[in-house]
Amino acid sequence: MTLYRDTGVVLRVQKLGEADRIVTLLTRKRGKVRAVAKGVRRTRSRWGARLEPFNHVDVQCYTGRSLDVVTQAQTVDAFGAGILSDYGRYTTGCAMLETADRLVAEEGEPALRVYLLLVGAVRALAGRERDPSLVLDAFFLRAMTHAGWAPAITECARCAEPGPHAAFNIAAGGAVCPRCRPPGSVLPSAETYRLLDALLHGDWHTADAAEAATRRDTSGLVAAHLQWHLERRLRSLPLVERRVHEPG
Repeated sequence: MTLYRDTGVVLRVQKLGEADRIVTLLTRKRGKVRAVAKGVRRTRSRWGARLEPFNHVDVQCYTGRSLDVVTQAQTVDAFGAGILSDYGRYTTGCAMLETADRLVAEEGEPALRVYLLLVGAVRALAGRERDPSLVLDAFFLRAMTHAGWAPAITECARCAEPGPHAAFNIAAGGAVCPRCRPPGSVLPSAETYRLLDALLHGDWHTADAAEAATRRDTSGLVAAHLQWHLERRLRSLPLVERRVHEPG
């Protein structure tokens, strides 16, 4: 039996028996961890409310045969307070948590960059200073970068010829030049390409100024690209409320 301590974001919870929960966290040091939190569903539990999705917590656990066991939990950031009361932000946050859960496939797999990205994205969502759709698309693009799936934007995905290129093909990996362009490619606007690049590189001045139609087109491309590489649809994505806030 080994005792350890780590910080993590609660990705999901599920009931176990009458009073316990299985908590899945994405942690700084140990990647994805699944652990039993005993007695947290009882009304007198002192720290059960801390182990809810979106919350950033400091946990102490000991290793078990199949599941670890949580012995202590302290709140680092109560992100849920700024998310759960807003349906649009809640559904956006659920898509982030599910994506992080899917990207880190194995328990114990090192995932520091995904952990840091998730903490920053959930913090931005809870802070309510930016359009949640922009935060979500930026999270998706950067998460795909960490996974090695970033779409080509400024050069051809197949031959690396510098762009700009008019066509975009999901299966090919992003922007494609006229020679490499497969059938069925789409033709995003220059503004869509500009927004993709801004979200990928954190240029929020450009992103915040994007028009509603550009944001919708960009969201469609980003979601399609992510789900192509995940090879399975995100269950939470159809529920995301895409209320586009006009710039200004």
